Amino acid sequence: MHRRRRTALLLSAAIAAAAPVLTACGSEAHPGAAAVVGGQRITVGQLEGRVNEVRRAQRAVVQDETQYQQVLASTGSLTRDTLHNMVLDQVLHRAARDEGIAVTRREVSRMRAGLEQQAGGAKGLETAWLQKYGIAPGRLDDNLRLQLEAQKLAAKLGTDTTRPAFWKALSRASEELHVDLNPRYGAWDVQKSSRVDAKTPWVREVTATGAQQPA
Repeated sequence: MHRRRRTALLLSAAIAAAAPVLTACGSEAHPGAAAVVGGQRITVGQLEGRVNEVRRAQRAVVQDETQYQQVLASTGSLTRDTLHNMVLDQVLHRAARDEGIAVTRREVSRMRAGLEQQAGGAKGLETAWLQKYGIAPGRLDDNLRLQLEAQKLAAKLGTDTTRPAFWKALSRASEELHVDLNPRYGAWDVQKSSRVDAKTPWVREVTATGAQQPA
Protein backbone atom coordinates (compact mmCIF):
# COMPACT_ATOMS: atom_id res chain seq x y z
CA MET A 1 0.00 0.00 0.00
CA HIS A 2 3.11 2.19 0.17
CA ARG A 3 1.73 4.09 3.13
CA ARG A 4 4.09 6.44 4.93
CA ARG A 5 4.03 6.33 8.66
CA ARG A 6 2.22 9.64 8.98
CA THR A 7 -1.08 8.08 9.90
CA ALA A 8 -1.81 7.43 13.57
CA LEU A 9 -4.50 6.13 15.85
CA LEU A 10 -6.74 8.92 17.07
CA LEU A 11 -9.13 7.42 19.55
CA SER A 12 -7.30 4.27 20.54
CA ALA A 13 -5.93 3.83 24.06
CA ALA A 14 -7.59 7.09 24.98
CA ILE A 15 -10.96 5.46 24.37
CA ALA A 16 -10.36 3.04 27.20
CA ALA A 17 -9.01 5.71 29.50
CA ALA A 18 -11.45 8.55 28.98
CA ALA A 19 -14.28 7.56 26.67
CA PRO A 20 -17.70 9.21 26.69
CA VAL A 21 -20.07 7.39 29.02
CA LEU A 22 -22.28 5.02 27.07
CA THR A 23 -24.85 3.04 29.00
CA ALA A 24 -26.52 -0.20 28.05
CA CYS A 25 -30.07 -0.21 26.75
CA GLY A 26 -32.45 -3.11 26.92
CA SER A 27 -33.90 -4.57 23.75
CA GLU A 28 -37.38 -4.24 25.31
CA ALA A 29 -36.99 -0.46 25.54
CA HIS A 30 -35.56 -0.07 22.04
CA PRO A 31 -36.65 -3.04 19.91
CA GLY A 32 -34.57 -3.39 16.77
CA ALA A 33 -32.08 -0.74 17.91
CA ALA A 34 -28.36 -1.28 18.03
CA ALA A 35 -28.05 2.10 19.74
CA VAL A 36 -30.03 5.25 20.39
CA VAL A 37 -28.27 8.60 19.96
CA GLY A 38 -30.05 11.90 20.46
CA GLY A 39 -33.37 10.07 20.46
CA GLN A 40 -32.65 8.62 17.02
CA ARG A 41 -32.22 4.90 16.59
CA ILE A 42 -29.30 3.26 14.85
CA THR A 43 -31.15 0.16 13.77
CA VAL A 44 -29.72 -3.32 13.61
CA GLY A 45 -30.47 -3.25 9.89
CA GLN A 46 -28.45 -0.05 9.41
CA LEU A 47 -25.56 -1.54 11.34
CA GLU A 48 -25.64 -4.76 9.35
CA GLY A 49 -25.73 -2.74 6.14
CA ARG A 50 -22.53 -0.91 7.13
CA VAL A 51 -20.83 -4.18 8.05
CA ASN A 52 -21.84 -5.72 4.74
CA GLU A 53 -20.29 -2.78 2.90
CA VAL A 54 -16.96 -3.58 4.53
CA ARG A 55 -17.30 -7.31 3.86
CA ARG A 56 -18.04 -6.72 0.18
CA ALA A 57 -15.06 -4.42 -0.11
CA GLN A 58 -12.83 -6.95 1.63
CA ARG A 59 -14.04 -9.67 -0.71
CA ALA A 60 -13.28 -7.52 -3.74
CA VAL A 61 -9.72 -7.00 -2.55
CA VAL A 62 -9.05 -10.56 -1.36
CA GLN A 63 -10.01 -13.05 -4.05
CA ASP A 64 -8.36 -16.13 -2.56
CA GLU A 65 -10.86 -18.01 -0.39
CA THR A 66 -8.34 -19.11 2.21
CA GLN A 67 -6.99 -15.60 2.61
CA TYR A 68 -10.52 -14.21 2.81
CA GLN A 69 -11.36 -16.59 5.63
CA GLN A 70 -8.28 -15.34 7.42
CA VAL A 71 -9.52 -11.78 6.97
CA LEU A 72 -12.88 -12.75 8.48
CA ALA A 73 -11.16 -14.39 11.42
CA SER A 74 -8.97 -11.36 12.08
CA THR A 75 -11.91 -8.92 11.98
CA GLY A 76 -14.34 -10.78 14.18
CA SER A 77 -15.18 -7.62 16.15
CA LEU A 78 -16.16 -5.69 13.01
CA THR A 79 -19.81 -5.33 13.98
CA ARG A 80 -19.04 -3.80 17.38
CA ASP A 81 -16.31 -1.61 15.96
CA THR A 82 -18.61 -0.39 13.20
CA LEU A 83 -21.36 0.48 15.67
CA HIS A 84 -18.91 2.39 17.82
CA ASN A 85 -17.78 4.32 14.74
CA MET A 86 -21.39 5.19 13.96
CA VAL A 87 -22.03 6.36 17.52
CA LEU A 88 -18.81 8.31 17.81
CA ASP A 89 -19.51 10.07 14.53
CA GLN A 90 -22.61 11.63 16.07
CA VAL A 91 -21.01 12.33 19.44
CA LEU A 92 -18.01 14.04 17.92
CA HIS A 93 -20.17 15.98 15.49
CA ARG A 94 -22.26 17.26 18.40
CA ALA A 95 -19.15 18.22 20.39
CA ALA A 96 -17.77 20.07 17.36
CA ARG A 97 -21.09 21.82 16.73
CA ASP A 98 -21.23 22.93 20.38
CA GLU A 99 -17.92 24.72 19.78
CA GLY A 100 -19.06 26.28 16.52
CA ILE A 101 -16.84 24.01 14.42
CA ALA A 102 -17.65 23.03 10.85
CA VAL A 103 -15.75 21.10 8.17
CA THR A 104 -16.06 21.95 4.48
CA ARG A 105 -15.92 19.63 1.49
CA ARG A 106 -12.83 21.45 0.34
CA GLU A 107 -11.06 20.62 3.58
CA VAL A 108 -12.00 16.97 3.24
CA SER A 109 -10.79 16.94 -0.36
CA ARG A 110 -7.51 18.56 0.63
CA MET A 111 -6.93 16.00 3.35
CA ARG A 112 -7.78 13.14 1.04
CA ALA A 113 -5.44 14.40 -1.67
CA GLY A 114 -2.57 14.55 0.76
CA LEU A 115 -3.25 11.05 2.04
CA GLU A 116 -3.60 9.66 -1.47
CA GLN A 117 -0.18 11.09 -2.25
CA GLN A 118 1.25 9.27 0.76
CA ALA A 119 -0.55 6.02 -0.06
CA GLY A 120 0.48 5.93 -3.72
CA GLY A 121 -2.91 6.83 -5.14
CA ALA A 122 -6.62 6.71 -4.44
CA LYS A 123 -6.80 2.92 -4.55
CA GLY A 124 -3.90 2.59 -2.16
CA LEU A 125 -5.60 4.89 0.34
CA GLU A 126 -8.91 3.05 0.10
CA THR A 127 -7.19 -0.28 0.59
CA ALA A 128 -5.20 1.02 3.55
CA TRP A 129 -8.30 2.37 5.31
CA LEU A 130 -10.20 -0.83 4.59
CA GLN A 131 -7.52 -3.20 5.80
CA LYS A 132 -6.28 -1.29 8.81
CA TYR A 133 -9.37 0.59 9.97
CA GLY A 134 -12.33 -1.35 8.58
CA ILE A 135 -13.64 1.66 6.63
CA ALA A 136 -15.37 0.85 3.35
CA PRO A 137 -14.23 2.97 0.37
CA GLY A 138 -17.63 4.64 0.12
CA ARG A 139 -17.32 5.86 3.72
CA LEU A 140 -13.79 7.21 3.45
CA ASP A 141 -14.77 10.87 3.07
CA ASP A 142 -17.12 10.57 6.06
CA ASN A 143 -14.27 9.21 8.14
CA LEU A 144 -11.91 11.97 7.04
CA ARG A 145 -14.53 14.54 8.00
CA LEU A 146 -14.60 12.92 11.44
CA GLN A 147 -10.84 13.23 11.74
CA LEU A 148 -10.95 16.90 10.79
CA GLU A 149 -13.68 17.59 13.33
CA ALA A 150 -11.56 15.95 16.00
CA GLN A 151 -8.49 17.95 15.05
CA LYS A 152 -10.40 21.23 14.96
CA LEU A 153 -12.12 20.50 18.27
CA ALA A 154 -8.82 19.76 19.96
CA ALA A 155 -7.29 22.94 18.53
CA LYS A 156 -10.27 25.03 19.65
CA LEU A 157 -9.88 23.65 23.17
CA GLY A 158 -6.13 24.33 23.13
CA THR A 159 -5.30 20.68 23.60
CA ASP A 160 -4.90 17.47 21.61
CA THR A 161 -6.99 14.34 21.20
CA THR A 162 -5.24 12.47 24.00
CA ARG A 163 -5.88 15.08 26.71
CA PRO A 164 -8.68 15.15 29.31
CA ALA A 165 -10.11 18.43 27.99
CA PHE A 166 -10.85 16.83 24.63
CA TRP A 167 -12.51 13.81 26.19
CA LYS A 168 -14.48 15.98 28.58
CA ALA A 169 -16.01 17.71 25.57
CA LEU A 170 -16.97 14.34 24.09
CA SER A 171 -18.42 13.24 27.42
CA ARG A 172 -20.60 16.36 27.53
CA ALA A 173 -21.80 15.69 24.00
CA SER A 174 -22.51 12.07 24.87
CA GLU A 175 -24.59 13.14 27.84
CA GLU A 176 -26.48 15.69 25.75
CA LEU A 177 -27.31 12.99 23.21
CA HIS A 178 -28.23 10.41 25.89
CA VAL A 179 -26.28 7.72 24.06
CA ASP A 180 -27.79 4.32 24.74
CA LEU A 181 -25.97 1.18 23.58
CA ASN A 182 -27.64 -2.20 23.15
CA PRO A 183 -25.78 -4.68 25.39
CA ARG A 184 -25.81 -7.14 22.53
CA TYR A 185 -22.99 -5.06 21.06
CA GLY A 186 -21.13 -4.34 24.28
CA ALA A 187 -21.39 -2.07 27.27
CA TRP A 188 -19.53 0.65 29.08
CA ASP A 189 -18.42 0.60 32.69
CA VAL A 190 -19.74 3.98 33.78
CA GLN A 191 -17.60 4.08 36.92
CA LYS A 192 -14.39 3.41 35.02
CA SER A 193 -15.63 5.16 31.89
CA SER A 194 -14.23 2.42 29.69
CA ARG A 195 -15.54 -0.13 27.25
CA VAL A 196 -15.54 -3.58 28.76
CA ASP A 197 -15.91 -5.84 25.75
CA ALA A 198 -13.38 -4.83 23.12
CA LYS A 199 -9.85 -3.63 22.65
CA THR A 200 -10.06 -1.99 19.26
CA PRO A 201 -10.63 1.74 18.74
CA TRP A 202 -13.77 3.26 17.30
CA VAL A 203 -12.14 5.41 14.73
CA ARG A 204 -8.70 6.55 13.68
CA GLU A 205 -7.08 9.78 12.70
CA VAL A 206 -4.59 11.09 10.26
CA THR A 207 -2.09 13.35 11.98
CA ALA A 208 -2.25 17.08 11.49
CA THR A 209 0.94 16.82 9.45
CA GLY A 210 -0.69 14.48 7.00
CA ALA A 211 -3.83 16.60 6.88
CA GLN A 212 -1.94 19.65 5.70
CA GLN A 213 -0.79 18.13 2.43
CA PRO A 214 -1.80 20.38 -0.48
CA ALA A 215 -4.71 19.33 -2.68
